[in-house]
Amino acid sequence: MALKQFKAESKRLLDLMINSIYTHKEIFLRELISNASDAIDKLYYLSLTDEKIGVSRDGFVINLKPDPQSRTLIISDNGIGMTKEELELNLGTIAKSGSMAFKNENEAKEDISIIGQFGVGFYSAFMVSKKITVTSRAYGSDTAYRWESSGVDGYTIAECDKSTTGTEIILYIKENTDEENYDEFLTTYRLKELVKKYSDYIRYPIKMDIESSRPKDGPDGKKEYETYTENETLNSMIPIWKRLKSEISDEDYNTFYKDKFFDFEDPLKVIHMNTEGVSTFNALMFIPSKTPYDYYSREYEKGLQLYSSGVLIMEKCPDLLPDHFSFVKGIVDSQDLSLNISRELLQHDRQLKNIAGRLEKKIKAELKEMLQNERDKYETFYKNFGRQLKIGIYTSYGANKELLEDLLMFYSSTEKKMITFSEYAQRMKEEQTHIYYACGQSVDQIALLPQTERIQDKGYEILYCTDDIDEFALRMIGKIGEKELQSVSSNDLNIENEEEKKELEKVESESRSLLDSLKDSLGGKVSAVRLSKRLKSHPVCLTSEGEISLEMEKILNAMPVDEKIKANRVLEINSSHPVYKVLKDHESDKEKIGKYATLLYNQALLIEGLTVDNPVEFSEMICSLMS
Repeated sequence: MALKQFKAESKRLLDLMINSIYTHKEIFLRELISNASDAIDKLYYLSLTDEKIGVSRDGFVINLKPDPQSRTLIISDNGIGMTKEELELNLGTIAKSGSMAFKNENEAKEDISIIGQFGVGFYSAFMVSKKITVTSRAYGSDTAYRWESSGVDGYTIAECDKSTTGTEIILYIKENTDEENYDEFLTTYRLKELVKKYSDYIRYPIKMDIESSRPKDGPDGKKEYETYTENETLNSMIPIWKRLKSEISDEDYNTFYKDKFFDFEDPLKVIHMNTEGVSTFNALMFIPSKTPYDYYSREYEKGLQLYSSGVLIMEKCPDLLPDHFSFVKGIVDSQDLSLNISRELLQHDRQLKNIAGRLEKKIKAELKEMLQNERDKYETFYKNFGRQLKIGIYTSYGANKELLEDLLMFYSSTEKKMITFSEYAQRMKEEQTHIYYACGQSVDQIALLPQTERIQDKGYEILYCTDDIDEFALRMIGKIGEKELQSVSSNDLNIENEEEKKELEKVESESRSLLDSLKDSLGGKVSAVRLSKRLKSHPVCLTSEGEISLEMEKILNAMPVDEKIKANRVLEINSSHPVYKVLKDHESDKEKIGKYATLLYNQALLIEGLTVDNPVEFSEMICSLMS
């Protein structure tokens, strides 16, 4: 029997396909099962248009048969089969796809969904096989043919006997090496695992004989075990996401989620989409009820499982989820995606972007609905993943603020609970020009900040920010509607009336010499010393000028960086406090003013939660002034 050469550009092309295109050798089983499903699809489709065929979908099956003794794995189907010419064309020419040709011939007709379209997947079997034999009998033909190849050297085709329509592929599995364990592809448990992983939703039953044992009564009454073989269906066939929502119970969703994504708890939210139009796809997504242990670490991988017509293409497709919604788990199944020849890598085409855009809008809408109608559930969600929404605003330099800002929540100084910007805006005073926020380590610590006194005295609400990302995100948002976001520690709060402003300007002008002396005494530690517009009962506080706030300084300097960041600090003094009178009384005593300046500055540092530069000096200075 003459050996025929492959009709590809070179033998190197086949070698490249076998060794380079596929990331994991186990992919071969997915490819061959998908091809078998295509063959059955073709015959079933023809049966819908030709009454003489007389077959029903219930009778179709794909069989797996491993034999460790002979080191063979057989994949067979009772689909449409192939003629000699089709074997020559589809298997003799690399990257020639019979499925693609069939789809093109029938593209104007409905109800046709062919998985394999590129004619390369079959050759992935050479990754695990030293030889492959394909025996096929086409529907309507009395003659069967056998195609056989050991790889790049070529192939043979000869007439053979086969009593039924369909195709049988025999893989002669390679021997183990130091690097590869090929035995795994001859074990029923591993094959069952791979079918479940990649081909669980193929629409036809995938069957395999599974050997099991069961107890029986022995002759002396003792329990014995007998071995029996059961022809088991390995795949679910109908994916839950393609069923009608009305037919799926909460328990069904919860069980699917926990089994598929290895969680012990029910999901907090289920999002089920069936979409047609520009992008036709099914999606089933879940929001976990708790934060995964590695979620806020570099090890966490975002992404949804991606299926094409029920066949798993990617375990985690990161392009389907934006970073701000990376906590979502789930699947997307579409028959419209453009796949490359290996079916593993996805082209970044318009279709994928359309799907991702639809998913983002749907997730946002579901979160908004939860916020409005299931407040307790939303607050649980926000406790787990609200930080990620704020990260999404900050890392996009504010590009995502319109999408995400109405999902944010902060603790309210007046309501004593978490509120949204919208709820804050509804309670704003008529004369209020800004939305005020304060940053700190905890709600209790923020409530004691001197900077909040005058604002609260005006009856203005303050949003308490206790997450280290809060101020970074708020800076990117900038405004909510027409109202600017303003830190209580920023340079100008805009809370004084004209009379108050004039009075403060007068006192500050009279105190210019004192304020300059205090600033000079601190030797560049502050950019300015000024009388405060925000203090009421406290003598002193620190604020900042410029882009970097005191809170941002603390957070950035906590990171492992060589160069430390420093805010432009401003020491503010309360001109209504008795301390100010003491300063005025000793204005001419430069040494004492220097000590007072250091004492007040260190006091302000401690209030802000910052480190005192020289604790020993600070302690001694307190004792000196007391004595």
